[in-house]
Amino acid sequence: MVQSITLDTAKELIDAAERKAEEIDNPMVITVANSEGNLVAQHRMDDAWLASVSISRNKAYTSAALDMPTHELAEPSEPGNSLYGLQTTDEGRIVIFGGGYPLLDESGDVVGAFGVSGGAVEQDMEVAQAGVSRWEEIRGG
Repeated sequence: MVQSITLDTAKELIDAAERKAEEIDNPMVITVANSEGNLVAQHRMDDAWLASVSISRNKAYTSAALDMPTHELAEPSEPGNSLYGLQTTDEGRIVIFGGGYPLLDESGDVVGAFGVSGGAVEQDMEVAQAGVSRWEEIRGG
């Protein structure tokens, strides 16, 4: 059985991220995926960019697939570094800029992932972090 967070929990995380997006006045697309990067829930705020639908989903996928936040892939994938070209693999689903985070259980295992797109990278990360923080509150961490 694939480890995953529930739909109810995913909606709670999305709500937390949406509140942050509203606070910074930037519509976003917010995605929650299971431990294998498959969609659990996705929410597109009014006026969020259409392109952000696939980008947020791919950020969640990347975080689940590689067990790390997407921003940690930026430097290793620069020209001359060991992961150069990473974003061209896996049918173009790998995202190497911020806004994607794995969701870990108490043992440190990935049980889901969170992806946000719709603003500058720093804004995506800030909104995603609101969802991750809510996850940590829920799981007691």
